[in-house]
Amino acid sequence: MTVQTRATLQDVARLAGVSAKTVSRVYSQRELVSPDTVERVMSAAKRLRFRPNLLAQSLRRGGSSTTVGFIMGELLNPFYYTVAAGIERELADRGYTLIVATTDDSVEGEARVADTLLSQRVGALLMIPVGEDQSYLEGERQLGTPVIAIDRPARDLVADSVVLANRSGAAEATAALVARGHRRIAYVCNPASAYTQTERVAGYRAALADAGIAADARYERLLDDPAATPEQVVRDLLAQPEPPTAIVAGNNRVCIGALRAIRDLAAPPALIGFDDFETADILGVSVVGHDPMEMGRRAARLAVERMANPIGFTTQLELPTRLIARGSGERPPA
Repeated sequence: MTVQTRATLQDVARLAGVSAKTVSRVYSQRELVSPDTVERVMSAAKRLRFRPNLLAQSLRRGGSSTTVGFIMGELLNPFYYTVAAGIERELADRGYTLIVATTDDSVEGEARVADTLLSQRVGALLMIPVGEDQSYLEGERQLGTPVIAIDRPARDLVADSVVLANRSGAAEATAALVARGHRRIAYVCNPASAYTQTERVAGYRAALADAGIAADARYERLLDDPAATPEQVVRDLLAQPEPPTAIVAGNNRVCIGALRAIRDLAAPPALIGFDDFETADILGVSVVGHDPMEMGRRAARLAVERMANPIGFTTQLELPTRLIARGSGERPPA
């Protein structure tokens, strides 16, 4: 196959019988060009399959890009891609486009992907931080590129953030299990070092303390091991002489793994997951739910506001969670 050379602005001008400056004006200030000329230019552009470089045009005018970058973790995680969908819809409504890049939840990939997006002069950078330090973005922020952290705050960086009410959500789930008569309540998460999990573990422990139940290390599985499968972790947890009668799963992946581990048990423990997921309602899984789509929309709004006015105090929005009872979390102690 022979690859054709991409048409240039000058090619369009020759075919339309106008100057290159007129073609440029059709794309940048169309109201200043006569309708007949606009029609000739657009007809020529269509025949040549010409696409203007909008980023270059914007930067030449001294403006910022209408493209926004979003750095997220594992592409297959439904939470991440639902957040991305919320960002895209909000930006599209405001005339912006979105570029999505993934880190696969690796610290090494975060800075590399951020550098790639920033080299494309995105107007704002939204990200789900993975590393312990985002100070490498401070210079870019001082140059006027807004940085919005999603799901967890950025560290060592002045940045707006949109997070969940993680602590109160986990506390509500734990308190609901206590109210059902459970005393041996486990908490499972991986990775445990993430901001979301440290907050959720704190909420879990606080609810136990409020009920007069001492935290017991036997029932906490706080891992930072990508190789450890949630299913096996839960199986090992339940193999103890005094297994837990209830489990709080720290995220949707752990919850799904727990479902696999307990599916064949005659008397499965009560289970509440943090994060809703597709089919959870069909399977009767109780969860601490929230709205990832709204999280994405709110982050996109913050980005647009910051691009318009980069000066001001930083904002941390905390979005609410709610306990959704579907059956698995309402089982009494065996």
